[in-house]
Amino acid sequence: MTENEARVALLAREVGIAEEDRISDEARAPVTLQQDSVGRLSRMDAIQQQAMAQAQERRRVQERVRIKAALGRIDEGEWGYCVSCGEEIADARLANDPSVATCVKCAL
Repeated sequence: MTENEARVALLAREVGIAEEDRISDEARAPVTLQQDSVGRLSRMDAIQQQAMAQAQERRRVQERVRIKAALGRIDEGEWGYCVSCGEEIADARLANDPSVATCVKCAL
């Protein structure tokens, strides 16, 4: 994967994350007590769904940080090299996730 291909993939993923954020806004909203609802179990289910949506939001935030860091490494000419040891990151690893910052050895 070239730096240009990586940049395109990373920017496309950023757009995808923004769309996921937009879709999940309602799911992350505070759970309100609905008197017409079935009762305690439906409220517990709503709270669980809210917690899952919030966890997904935290993962998207972390992915956004990784993407921005990878774009910075591309701009600096450092993309494709492990930030820990400086060795080249395997092409297959970069093709799978262009935001990775470490080689397999250092990731373990």
